[in-house]
Amino acid sequence: MTNLILTYRFYGGLGHRHGYFWMPGLVGICINPCGGGVFADNAGSLKLARWRLIAQQISFFAWENREVTEKLLDNNNTLERNGADVSSAASQTSGAGSALASDEAMQAKMLEGVSRTFALTIPQLPGELCRVVSNAYLLCRIVDTIEDEPALTAEQKRGFCDQFAGVVTGEEDAETFAQELGPLLSASTIPAEHELIRNTALVIRLTHGFSVDERRAMERCVRIMSEGMARFQEMEGEGPAGLVNLEEMELYCYYVAGVVGEMLTDLFCHYSPQIAKNKEAMMEKAVSFGQGLQMTNILKDIWEDKDRSACWLPRELFAEAGYDLEDMGSGRNSEKFAEGIAKLVAISHGHLKDALAYSLLIPKKEAGLRKFCLWAIGMALLTLRNINQNRLYTNGAEVKISRRSVKATILATQLAVGNDFLLRTLFRITSSTLAER
Repeated sequence: MTNLILTYRFYGGLGHRHGYFWMPGLVGICINPCGGGVFADNAGSLKLARWRLIAQQISFFAWENREVTEKLLDNNNTLERNGADVSSAASQTSGAGSALASDEAMQAKMLEGVSRTFALTIPQLPGELCRVVSNAYLLCRIVDTIEDEPALTAEQKRGFCDQFAGVVTGEEDAETFAQELGPLLSASTIPAEHELIRNTALVIRLTHGFSVDERRAMERCVRIMSEGMARFQEMEGEGPAGLVNLEEMELYCYYVAGVVGEMLTDLFCHYSPQIAKNKEAMMEKAVSFGQGLQMTNILKDIWEDKDRSACWLPRELFAEAGYDLEDMGSGRNSEKFAEGIAKLVAISHGHLKDALAYSLLIPKKEAGLRKFCLWAIGMALLTLRNINQNRLYTNGAEVKISRRSVKATILATQLAVGNDFLLRTLFRITSSTLAER
C-alpha cells in the first residue's frame, strides 16, 4: 500500500515536538519542513521529479498552515470536551449585540453540537454563504432527527415531517412544532438534537431573514426531504432486511442527500454570478455528489443502523452475490457479503468522481467553496478505502478515518485547492485501489 506521509517538526522555547500526517493511498512523500521534501518512490509509474516538486510544495504548506489546521480541529472538538448542551450560547451575546447576532451565535453552537464534520467544513464558506448554509443544514438535521427517533411511529414521523415543512414556509408555527415533538424524543436522540428541536423557532427566525431565492431553495429541499423520509419510514422494506434493490437505495439517497446537492447549487449560484454560469453543468453532478457522500455514510454505519433495526442496503444486489441480508450479524458474514460491499464501494467511488468534477466547476478564486466540497470528498474517499480494505468489518469504528487523515486532507487541500491537475492526481492516486461501477 502506498501512503502520503507528512512529517513536521515544531521548534519553540526550550523544546520541540514531532508528528506526522498520514493519508492512506497516496504516494509516499516524507517531508521535513526544515530540510525540504524527500520522495520515497513506491508509486511505480509516477515520475520522480514531479513528485519531488509536489513534496516540496506540500512541505511548505504543511509548515505554513500547521497552526491553522490544529486550531480548526481543536475548535471542532471544543463542544465534545465541554458537553453537548448549548443552551447558554444566546445569553453570551445578548447583552453585547443585536438579536440577530445572538441567534447566529446560537446557530453556530448548535451546528457544532450536531455535526463535527460540517462544523469543520461550513465555516470555510464566505461569511454570507456560511450563515445560510449553516441554517440550511440545521433545517435538514431537524428532519433527520424526526426520521431517526425510534420512539416515533411511522405515522407520527409523517405528521411531524409534514408539519415541519409547513414551519419552514411559514404556514405552521415553529414553537408549536417544538412543543409537540420535544417531549416525544427519547434518550436515543443525542442531547444536541434535543436542544436543536427546542430552538426550532430561533432557527426559523434566521431562515425567514434570508432572500426570497435562498428561502425558495431551502423550502424545496426540506419539502422533498420530508416527503421522501416519511415515505421510506412507511415502507415495509425499511428494516433489518434492507431495501429492495439498488434503485430504491439511490432514491433514498436522493431524498436525504441528493436534494441537498441541488439546494447547495442553488445557494452557490445565488451567491456568485460567476458560479451561476456553470449552474447547468453543476446541477448534472449535484445529485451524484450527495449520493456519493450518503452511500459512504450508509456503508460506514451499517452496523449502527442494524442496532436500531434499520438497513439501507439493497437486498437484490447482495442476493446476486449469494448473500441474504437477514444473515447480517449472525456470524455468517462471508466473502459473499464482502462481494456485495465491494459493489457498493465501486458505485460510491463513481459518485465521488462526479463530486470532484462538480467541485472543479467552482471558480478557482472561490477557495472557500472548493475546500467545503473537497474536504467532504477527501474524507469520504478515505472512508471508502478503509471499507474496501476491511470488507468484513462489523463495527463502524473499524473503518472510521483517523484524526491524522483529516489533517492530511486539510493540508493537501490547502496546497491543491487552486490546481485542478493536482486535485485530479490526488484523487486518482487515493482511489487507485477502488474499483469502478
